[in-house]
Amino acid sequence: YAMLLSLIFLIVLVAAIVGFVFRHEIKTNFESNLNLALKDYNVTADRHSEAVDTIQRTLHCCGVQNYSDWERTEYFSQRGIPHSCCKNQNDCSEEDLKDPNKAKLKVFVDGCFFLVTSTMESKMSIVAGISFGIACFQLIGIILSCCLSRYITNNQYEMV
Repeated sequence: YAMLLSLIFLIVLVAAIVGFVFRHEIKTNFESNLNLALKDYNVTADRHSEAVDTIQRTLHCCGVQNYSDWERTEYFSQRGIPHSCCKNQNDCSEEDLKDPNKAKLKVFVDGCFFLVTSTMESKMSIVAGISFGIACFQLIGIILSCCLSRYITNNQYEMV
């Protein structure tokens, strides 16, 4: 049992270290995937488009760096900026969303990349605290299982 807990503890420790060391690569990968999702955005409601809409609605943001990122997409030439960028859903018309100058007043101007990464970093301390607490319980379990093993082994020799 102690060996199993030790193995799980080491796996969690390695995962935490790898996540910390490669956090910049994770950000870069997320940014490129978000850019790709904007480029391939469409109204057929695929998973990537739904994810972009959810991020924009939830975090009150638009585009990767700012709302003008949509101008370089095929979707913009057809329909303008998506409705998920609108500050007020009832106040956004398709004509306003096709004109970047008018859209600036009606949509969220901040980009989603910075908001997503800052939200993740702010929650990282909570995740680290919970992980540290779990690791402490695992270490206590390892120590107690070793003590129990030693106690059982000692009692067997005394009974004979």
